[in-house]
Amino acid sequence: MKKIFVITALSLAVISLTNCKKVLEKSDLGNFTAEQVFNDSTTVKLNVDYLYSQNQPGWFGSTGGSIHSAGTYNLTEEGQGSNVFVLGTATIESVTDLGVANANNNSYGKIRTINTFLRDLNAGTLDLAVKRRFAAQAYFWRAYRYFELVKLYGGVPLILVPLNAVGDEAKQLALTPRAKTSEVFAQIKSDLDSCVKYLPAKWPKQADYGRITSGAAAAFMGRVLLTYASPQFNPNNDAARWQAAYDANKTAVTILSANGFGLYPKFDYTMWTTEGGTSNGAPANPEAVLVTGFNTSSVDINANNNSFDNSARPRSVSGNGSFTPSYEMSLAFPMLDGKPASGPGASTKYPYAMSTFYKNRDPRFYATIAYNGATWGNVMNGARLWTYYYYSAATGTTNKTTEATAASNTGFYLRKGVDETKASPSTFIGTDWIEIRYAEVLLNLAESAAELNKSGLADEPYVNLIAIRKRAGIEAGADGLYGLDAGMSRSDLVAAIMKERQVEFAFEGKRFFDLRRRKLLESTLNGMKRNALVIQLKRSGTLATDYIASTREASASTSLDALYASNFTLSLKALDNQNINFQSGNYFYGIPTAAINNNVNLQQNNTWGGPFDPLQ
Repeated sequence: MKKIFVITALSLAVISLTNCKKVLEKSDLGNFTAEQVFNDSTTVKLNVDYLYSQNQPGWFGSTGGSIHSAGTYNLTEEGQGSNVFVLGTATIESVTDLGVANANNNSYGKIRTINTFLRDLNAGTLDLAVKRRFAAQAYFWRAYRYFELVKLYGGVPLILVPLNAVGDEAKQLALTPRAKTSEVFAQIKSDLDSCVKYLPAKWPKQADYGRITSGAAAAFMGRVLLTYASPQFNPNNDAARWQAAYDANKTAVTILSANGFGLYPKFDYTMWTTEGGTSNGAPANPEAVLVTGFNTSSVDINANNNSFDNSARPRSVSGNGSFTPSYEMSLAFPMLDGKPASGPGASTKYPYAMSTFYKNRDPRFYATIAYNGATWGNVMNGARLWTYYYYSAATGTTNKTTEATAASNTGFYLRKGVDETKASPSTFIGTDWIEIRYAEVLLNLAESAAELNKSGLADEPYVNLIAIRKRAGIEAGADGLYGLDAGMSRSDLVAAIMKERQVEFAFEGKRFFDLRRRKLLESTLNGMKRNALVIQLKRSGTLATDYIASTREASASTSLDALYASNFTLSLKALDNQNINFQSGNYFYGIPTAAINNNVNLQQNNTWGGPFDPLQ
């Protein structure tokens, strides 16, 4: 979907869009009527494409709103950022996604646009089969919007038809109370059932790459029902919910695998840069289940670029250096044999030492994190990345960094998804965002299977974990378990799956929501201070300069280990000024005062002093 023209019967405007994202041009079409628009499949298609443009997530899964504005990577051990959530100072005013403004760019404004489309589509004269296919795409985005709301607050008002703007009846309907959480999930499931039933498993035209397929809808259903089965919403561990999640994810795997989807052959940047569909509708990238497309055009009328690649590159090569993994994130990756770097069950074949933190790691470490002395494709213009400090005075303690411009505050940079064929950053980067990867569907299935006590070596928890670890390049080991322990219990398997998700989906916007739905925020993060890895160039006699600057490239090529041993000391430095302190209220956020004042029938969550039970 590289260029889309949208006609909306509401605004009676033609809107030029690129990649379902960028609004560029408007012209009045006051003579058009809803009947003219919704009796023609071409103009209906343009309208449904506008729904994509309003609702598709961006990089890191961002949909805007309070949580994504804070940066999900700043809410866990992935990166570091100070915000009300990690500081424990969130209030009922902190999460404003419910919205009160009459605007088409907030949650209910977008839902109104979807509902209006469905109403007018239904009133049109298109063939029933054509209507169903268009409607199914709209139902997907309505389900998507309500899922974003329900996972934040619990039950919210369910609005399924466009409300009138004026009149006494309109005023009453605008005061719709919150539906039960169970009712919202039931509506999401109903909408997604229509998507799975009426959408194609693959679209035949390459130009339709990025449209919702039945497999993508089934995969999203699996994510939704996994969340509903998780402890956040299911504190009594109702097995029926886990069974529903298992069935949904099993269906998704079946549909996807039958239509060319599967694990991408290797875990590296090409998993992100391989895009598009083939002439038979199969994906060029089997991993890409649900995609937001971007392009590289520099012409305004066509341009729809993302800022991620430019933001990720170091400032020393004219990037923004915005995403810097913490030392804790680097430590989370296992060793090459799949065993942990530290703690219980730590690798004995490849014992971890901070002085050689980069050595013999899970290959996903190297594809995710750029570190001092690492090669990085063409990103560093043919040189290695250097993030060490050196003494600026022979007798002083002041340090300078070898990075001349705004050094990484952690010693690391995020490497995942950066196009390593490009030697310099550019505004015009078109790498697509993959919201649902096939690996997620496998791990969603594995988790729901583990919760149902499917724990044998032939069951999904082991089979799917092994498939993902094998793709990563972890050693099989003599037992063929790729570092996994044999005979794990239900709780052990769930813990192993959560650890795998942390590594596999690092910086993909999932870690915070995984910890939240499993109610692990406090036990995992509270009391932690995230750290930087400080790499210091040793003094050489009285020298207080970067005395290895002219020789480090050759030395590293000969032996990076030797260069580290002879020239660097490593230490940790706290990034946080105080310990992380998540509140229990983070599992269901409070309804902001403005929303309650706007709708007197809204009740506050009982986790914030009100009568509404978000677990019902």
